[in-house]
Amino acid sequence: MNKVIEANFLPHQPEDDFSWPHSTPTSRVNETSRVNEKRRILIVDNDTNATHLVRILLEKTGQYLVLEENSSTMAHRSARIFRPDLILLDVVMPIRDGGEIAAQIRADPELQNTPIIFLTALVTPTEAKAGVHIDGHPFLTKPINIQELISTIDERLSAQAKLFD
Repeated sequence: MNKVIEANFLPHQPEDDFSWPHSTPTSRVNETSRVNEKRRILIVDNDTNATHLVRILLEKTGQYLVLEENSSTMAHRSARIFRPDLILLDVVMPIRDGGEIAAQIRADPELQNTPIIFLTALVTPTEAKAGVHIDGHPFLTKPINIQELISTIDERLSAQAKLFD
C-alpha cells in the first residue's frame, strides 16, 4: 500500500530531469522570495499512521506541504527530489536509523543546509526540554504534540532564513 502512494506522488523520471515548481535546485539564496509559499516538510518515519497524522495536521494549518516517506532507505532520494525546507526524522527505524540518514543529508551539497528535527520515543519530554540535541539537531519526543511541533518547525525555519539574509 505504501508503494502505491509513493509511486503516485513521486515522479517516475530520473531525479535530474525533475524539479518542483518554484523550487531552488541548489541553494536557498532566494529564501525570502518563498515567504508566501507553503513550506515543504519531509517527514521520515517507518510508522505510516504517525506520518499520515502529522501530515494532515500540518497541512491543515495552510502553511505546509508535507511529503511522507516511510522507507529509511528512500529518505535521501525523496529529500533530493522534494527539496524540503525542513526534515522531520525519526531516530529509530529498520535498516537505516535517523543518524545515518542525517549524515547522508549533511554530506549532500544540495541538502546539507536543510534543517532537521529528530523525532524520538527514546527520551522523556523533560530531557527534550533540557536543550539536549542529537548530532546538533533539536528533537521532539513521541507522541508528538502538534503545537510544539509547529513552534519548533517555525523556530528552525526562521533561524535558517536568518542564515541566508
